[in-house]
Amino acid sequence: MAPIEYPPLKPGNFLRALEAKVPQKFVRDILNRLRFRDQAPLSDAALFVPLQDVHAAYAPDPGKGAPEFRRRHSGLVRGGDWDLSIKPLEDSFKHIACRLHFLEGKPWEDTGVYERHLQNIAKRGESDGCRTLEDLKRRYAGIDRLYEEVSRSRRLRPRSEVPGYFRREHGGIFVHIDRNGRALRRGGGEHRYAIARILDLPEIPVQPGVIHIDALRHGHLDRLRQSIHD
Repeated sequence: MAPIEYPPLKPGNFLRALEAKVPQKFVRDILNRLRFRDQAPLSDAALFVPLQDVHAAYAPDPGKGAPEFRRRHSGLVRGGDWDLSIKPLEDSFKHIACRLHFLEGKPWEDTGVYERHLQNIAKRGESDGCRTLEDLKRRYAGIDRLYEEVSRSRRLRPRSEVPGYFRREHGGIFVHIDRNGRALRRGGGEHRYAIARILDLPEIPVQPGVIHIDALRHGHLDRLRQSIHD
């Protein structure tokens, strides 16, 4: 791919690339390659996780060695017991709205999701990239289309295969990888994750956050790099 074709390098994506910490991730990728050779993870690169292996949510607790990790930390390899700080999976308001809409047939406006987003817009000026009710209606019409596509194909496409592609799996379902190669949820990609659960998909593409060093040592990452659909 020529440099100008790489989305983060396009002039219109300059600020987005800075917000996504692409320069720092580029340096991290180089350092990981020097340290771990062929086993090195690649920041934002899609992994393919069996849905049943998403067994818990990460619970940050800085006082006990479990700091808050965000999308900017993608590809960071860390040892220690941070991955033991977990809590049961809970349905977000977005997941509840998806269940009401897709399983019970309620219009989006009757699920409470518009109200929640509009409250956020009133406080912060935007919510999930939306600034008006019309923005929300367009966004959720897109989620309807996504559900129909995934329902037909039984596959959630990686971000690299969908319109608006930016960088690898950036913006996808966000997880951390524990020492056993299992995924810990930590927000991000809520609608995609909800659709995968509702349709009981066999696997989901994810954007990895932090990866426990034992997952590398035991070869778990090699397993997760390969999709069952390839």
